[in-house]
This record gives sequence, C-alpha cells and structure tokens, in this order.
Amino acid sequence: MTVTLADVAARAQVSPATVSRVLNGNYPVAAATRERVIQAVEELDYVPNGPASSLAAATSDLVGILVNDIADPFFGIMAGATQGAMGEGGTGRGEKLAVVCNTGGSPERELMYLTLLQRQRAAAVVLTGGSLEDPEHLAAVTAKLARLTEAGTRVVLCGRPPLPGAAAATLAFDNRTGGRLLTEHLLALGHRRIGYVAGPENRTTTRHRLEGHRAALAAAGVAEGPTTHGGYDRAAGLVAANELLRMDPELTAVVAANDTVALGVCAALRERGLSIPGDVSVAGFDDLPCAVDAVPALTTVRLPLHEAGARAGRLALGTEAAPPDGLATIPAELVVRGSTAPPRA
Repeated sequence: MTVTLADVAARAQVSPATVSRVLNGNYPVAAATRERVIQAVEELDYVPNGPASSLAAATSDLVGILVNDIADPFFGIMAGATQGAMGEGGTGRGEKLAVVCNTGGSPERELMYLTLLQRQRAAAVVLTGGSLEDPEHLAAVTAKLARLTEAGTRVVLCGRPPLPGAAAATLAFDNRTGGRLLTEHLLALGHRRIGYVAGPENRTTTRHRLEGHRAALAAAGVAEGPTTHGGYDRAAGLVAANELLRMDPELTAVVAANDTVALGVCAALRERGLSIPGDVSVAGFDDLPCAVDAVPALTTVRLPLHEAGARAGRLALGTEAAPPDGLATIPAELVVRGSTAPPRA
C-alpha cells in the first residue's frame, strides 16, 4: 500500500503542510518538529514525488544499474552490456538513461541507491552480482524492491540468486557447478593438496563457488585443503597465496575466487621462485579478458557476462519476455588452459 503525505503527518503528529515544509526545506520548522517528521518518513519508507516531468507517468526514463565495483571487469562488462542493450535500435521514444550506481559492496549504499531510484520513479532497476547474506539486509532489499514494482518499475537480478518475495526477473549464474567442475578438473589431473582462496564471507557468490569446490572433494574422498577469505582483487591473491603456503607448504594447486585474484596468486608464487604450473597449478573463475593473456593462460570457469548483461538490459526495457517462473539459470563452462597440469611426482 502506498504511503501518503497524510500518513507521515499522522505518524509525526503534525499537519500535512508541516511535512511538506520539512521535505521542501522552504519554510522554517522547529528542530524538534523536523526530527519527528524525518523519523516518520524513515519509519514509513515514504517516497516523495520525483521530478515534475515524471508526475504524469508511472515511471521516468531512468534505469539504475547497481554494481559492487565498476572498476572490477566482472561488473563493468555486465553494466556495459546492459546499457548497450538498452540502446539497441537507435534513438526513439523507448530510449532510457542508464545510471550506474557503484555500491562499493556496502549494504547501506545499496539501500540508499534503491531509495533514490524509487524517488526518481525509475523505469527499471538492475542489480548485478552476488548479494550479502544478512537476513535483515535481505528483508530490507525485498521491501524496497516490492515498493519499486508496485510503482511500475521493472526489477532484474543479474548474476545473483533469486530473492524470495521479490517480483524480479532473475538471471542466476550457476556458480556451484562452476566450482565443482574446476575442482574435478584438478582432481582428475592428480592433485590432492588443493588450497582455496575464497571471496568475502557472507556473499552468495563466495558461498556457492566454495560449496561446489567442497562437493567435488567430498565426492572424490579427498580432504579439504586450507581456505582463506578476502577481497576480489589482485592484492587479496598476493596475501592469500602466502598464507596458504604457510598453512600447507606442500600444496600442488590453488583455486582462486576469480581471475583477478588468481593473477595475484601467480605473482606471489613467482616471488617465491615457484613455477606455474610446474610447482603449483592455479585456476581462476569468470574468464575475464585478462585470463587468456596471462602467462601461462589461466584455467578458469567461463561465465557469459556480456550475454547475461545484454539480456538483463532487454528484460529491463521489456523487449524480452521474463523467463519461466521468473528465473533463468546461466550455465558455467570449464575452460582449460596452461596454468594447470598434473603435479610433479
């Protein structure tokens, strides 16, 4: 149910005119009264009307694309493809203004951007990448997305798992299968001492990839090797590789959270005088452009980031029908290159 100005006034025990004055900032209001109004706005999640040009329509021409880190190619590729798909067909009445919202992985910023897009009556919102596994945050995001869809905004989840209770078209990457395929490949080569560099804890992508890795080890009856958690950047790989070798100096293979982290792992191994894959095999995930140009080229798991982003753009515009039951699982593909080989006897 849409919250009105009168609802806020009733909660704050002031007149609707006072609420309007506080929100518009065009008339002096006592500090205590202002605090009551702001608190009521937050408690009721009241969203004022957007720009005057949007008042005649259910939504504006704005599309928000939320990413964790636009400098990370994983997100940059998807965001670029999403925006590109919305520009297909040239200019015309259906053209939208795409705005990339960089959350930096902050749950507070994610909610803030959703609120701002709601206030602007965004035509669509695309959330990319994994989500934070925190019940309170997930409940808040679900509530925000419900408000958006009620107002006519299309919501698309691209690269993240379904969010129960959210009316969103979901394109979910099969990270579990990807993680399993990668570890099965190393096991088939003969590796039995495998370290794992995981991403940040409490992220769905981290958990799903790690679950796939562990499932492959369990199926083969191989004990799990040392695991570390860190960021998705090269520096995290440098630190993690040294920590893994401290925990088990006899490691013969390392699986990294993504290709960028894998490059950091490779650098740390070379600094120790170890060869790849002669001494230690290294594998990444995502198949970013840098993977094929690494020396040796990285064994990895390919996710169709550009294709998924383009499809998200079409779903956001409504030019492609939503998948059955709102969910499409995007498959992962093992790509074997020169960074993995059988362990030395």
